[in-house]
Amino acid sequence: MWAALIDYFQRYPAQEKIARLLIRNGLSIREGKVYSGEVELADSALGRAAGVDRRIVAATVRTIEANAALHRVFANFQPTLHLKEVAPALGWGVIEIVPDNASRPGILAGVSSVISREGISIRQAVVDDPDFSDAPRLFIVTERPVPAGLIPEMQKVAGVKSVTVS
Repeated sequence: MWAALIDYFQRYPAQEKIARLLIRNGLSIREGKVYSGEVELADSALGRAAGVDRRIVAATVRTIEANAALHRVFANFQPTLHLKEVAPALGWGVIEIVPDNASRPGILAGVSSVISREGISIRQAVVDDPDFSDAPRLFIVTERPVPAGLIPEMQKVAGVKSVTVS
């Protein structure tokens, strides 16, 4: 489905930039406007963020609203809080997993199993979508930093290329 969304914009590279920005940030389209949750965003701000003119933002919104399939998807996006940057300040741990193949099933299950055997609770897990990220990662925020001794166990999980703990 993701590929179909982006493929729709292949003829319009500037609009594709806006569509990717909307998807990456969970920005929705409602009644001709772009929203982050309930906050309406200015076309000029979105254009600057994507490196295009604000008129391209308006054109992209019109394109999305004119296509029922696109609109059904873009109207329902929601932004998500990502705790990885604030976790250390709260005394929590952060694990970054680089997969050898981000589409391989079981990476999250395997790593979370290693963490749970240590009796550590996971507060959040965020996975980059391989269709929208050139270098997808899995980020796991834990209730406390994980012991360094768990790194080799996580590295043994099928599909894990590397592990960074902070």
